Amino acid sequence: MKVSLNWIRRYIDIPADLTDEQIAYDLTMRTVEVEDVVNTAEKYHDIVVGRITEIQAHPNADLLKICIVDIGEAEPVQIVCGGSNLYEGENVVVSKPGSFVVWHGEGEPVKIKETKMRGVPSYGMICAASEVYLDPFFHDDDERVIVDLGDTPCTPGQNVAEVVGMDDTVLEIDNKSLTNRPDLWGHYGIAREIAAIYDLKLKTLPHISIDRDLPGFPVDIKEPQKCNRYDALVIDNVYDKESPLWIKSLLINAGMRPINAIVDITNYVMLAVGQPTHGFDRTHVVDKIIVRNAAKGEKLELLDGNKLDLTESDLVICDAEEPMALAGIRGGRKDSILPETTSIVLEVADFTAETIRKTGSRFDEKTDSSIRYEKGIDTERVDLGISVALSLFNEVFPEIQLVAYGSQYPVHTEKQIIEVTQDFLDRRLGTVLEKDEIKKILTRLGYDIEFTDNGYMVTAPVWRSTGDVSIKDDVLGDLARLIGYENFEAKPFPVNFEHAVRQPKQNLDRRLREYLAFRCGFNEVFTYPWIDEKFIEAANIDVSKAIDLATPPAPELRHLRQSLIPGLLEASMKNLRYFDEFNIFEMAQVFEKGEMHPSSDEETLPMQSMHLAGMLVGNDPKMLFFKAKGVIESMAGYCHMEEITLKQETQPGWADNGTYLNVIMDGEVIGDIGIVSVPTMNNAGIRRTSIAAFELDETKLVPLASRNNEFKHLPQFPLVEEDLSLLVDEDVTWESIREAIKFMVKDLQFVEEYRGKQIPDGKKSVMLRLKIGSDEGTMNAKQIDRKMKGIISALQKKCKAELRDE
Repeated sequence: MKVSLNWIRRYIDIPADLTDEQIAYDLTMRTVEVEDVVNTAEKYHDIVVGRITEIQAHPNADLLKICIVDIGEAEPVQIVCGGSNLYEGENVVVSKPGSFVVWHGEGEPVKIKETKMRGVPSYGMICAASEVYLDPFFHDDDERVIVDLGDTPCTPGQNVAEVVGMDDTVLEIDNKSLTNRPDLWGHYGIAREIAAIYDLKLKTLPHISIDRDLPGFPVDIKEPQKCNRYDALVIDNVYDKESPLWIKSLLINAGMRPINAIVDITNYVMLAVGQPTHGFDRTHVVDKIIVRNAAKGEKLELLDGNKLDLTESDLVICDAEEPMALAGIRGGRKDSILPETTSIVLEVADFTAETIRKTGSRFDEKTDSSIRYEKGIDTERVDLGISVALSLFNEVFPEIQLVAYGSQYPVHTEKQIIEVTQDFLDRRLGTVLEKDEIKKILTRLGYDIEFTDNGYMVTAPVWRSTGDVSIKDDVLGDLARLIGYENFEAKPFPVNFEHAVRQPKQNLDRRLREYLAFRCGFNEVFTYPWIDEKFIEAANIDVSKAIDLATPPAPELRHLRQSLIPGLLEASMKNLRYFDEFNIFEMAQVFEKGEMHPSSDEETLPMQSMHLAGMLVGNDPKMLFFKAKGVIESMAGYCHMEEITLKQETQPGWADNGTYLNVIMDGEVIGDIGIVSVPTMNNAGIRRTSIAAFELDETKLVPLASRNNEFKHLPQFPLVEEDLSLLVDEDVTWESIREAIKFMVKDLQFVEEYRGKQIPDGKKSVMLRLKIGSDEGTMNAKQIDRKMKGIISALQKKCKAELRDE
């Protein structure tokens, strides 16, 4: 979504010291992700207004003219131009030397330089609209027609970006960050958010009350569960004309193309307040507006002549005869605004998000209107849309008349009321905020606050009450982001590792994957859990135990997989378009009817287990079979699991007769290996190749027991290493020495024993290497000496050891 800061300034007064980059940063930190900040005036540098004061004939070219042009500098400049509509006193667009233009509106921009044209010096260039990015403002099919600014207020030397309203900054916002904020899909919503962030005053939108004595226009909502509100305004005395420059520039900077004043106003309303509107030519609407589901077999003709085959669940806008538009998504041929249109029926409506999302998905339609309806718009926004639309029609068409009005309003958006306790906010925020501060922040966001004995009764604004704000955590989130997440003190979670975590089953899963990928040359694939019936039938799998999805992605994808083989058949079929030989495997869950309670009795899930399957694709079936057999036979040794055996017992449905083996563990068949049969491959759309396949119930594989590992903290402070040479009795063991001092040292190692001339009879010399340290800090010399004396004393008492004289 593109946001024009010029448009935002129509709703709030942005302080002069607040830079565009700072606004982008603060919006990103507190509301939505701004991906880019674009200065729209940058490409117009050195492109200015010029006034032609004199025109002379070119001595060497009949189609060229010598123009003396005032561009706001000390002296007029001379420019040679071939424009077909030049006249003295004309305000034109001049590209000065150093600027960039798109030559004849095509190719890359080129830099303008002073030059000679047919021997006559020319300072710059008098431009056509397509050459200086002005085609949406002054379009002309004849490239020899230069821009005539006419009565547009301007002065010589003024930058053309200022003249047409392109001196703007555009914030490009990531649409994903707006998904849960339907109130931000219009400039007024973004302005409201900026006002809240900087505590600025938000200007009110114009409010136009409709005369209730107007003749009524019939509106009939047949599906109130799909259309919450529908207002229709009949406006006369409109006609085909261009929009003012200020509307065009705002639309362009917001990413839309100006068309004509009527259509531009409907688009302006949508981009201003996020409320889609639509105009029907009044002469095309027979008698009334009906909002209903399409009838069976009904069609909607589009502008391009194509027809949509409607279903009975599609919501359409009709007159008394036939459908005119696909509700909330796009119009049809019948409702078009034409050059001869003089009266319109203006639709300002509220359709439910689910209705628009499903219909848009069915027809693969995604429009600016449907995007906004899909997010969930409040019904009161219709009033904003009507007021903004009428104020614009009055400004652009002063002669208009509102001649009829109709409205149906079956469902009102109710404001969400949420109780929030002070204790909840204090604990979750990690800090204590004063009640008045909380009220001030939430009021800036449009909340109404009432104090209670233990907290607050919070009423969310209507524009946030369509699903965005519904629980106390949403209120907490608004508080935290307005304060600024960066302003909260980071507090690390306390973590205390007491022992090493052993997960033999998870480790086996990883070893199996690494074994197949690294040692056996397989590529891992991931397939969807819903499987095309074609591949299930090809693998001869009985679907009586299969789980069917209530709302499958497609009718043929209603079954959840019971085996990984069908999915791998499909993956092999697709990969054979690019490769003749390859090995693939998948480790994933399979599903069957039944119940399991993995976490608690309250948690009920269908039966599911982890399977491991693979396929080897090539031209030699014998070699492929032996490779697959070797992969399974070597698996136990390389993956550190209990042995498995291979034996023919039961033929899998997908395997070739006689060319299969069953995988057996503890007398139970837990998998199969085999060559995929020709009928199975034919039914799967696989030709002229061979495939060996295997599938195991991975949950039945048993990892080998391992040693118990012991966890020890790494030292936080440096350790001191010391060697001790002790004289002890011959019967003193290393174990007794270790037991005597093991709690006094961080580490203890045996280095050597020595017996010799220097050692008395019945004695031996033992050399130890030990490490000592403190958990409170780095040890100094006195602490080290005291520690060593304690160690030596313990050895003397428990082992009768003596320090050996060197």
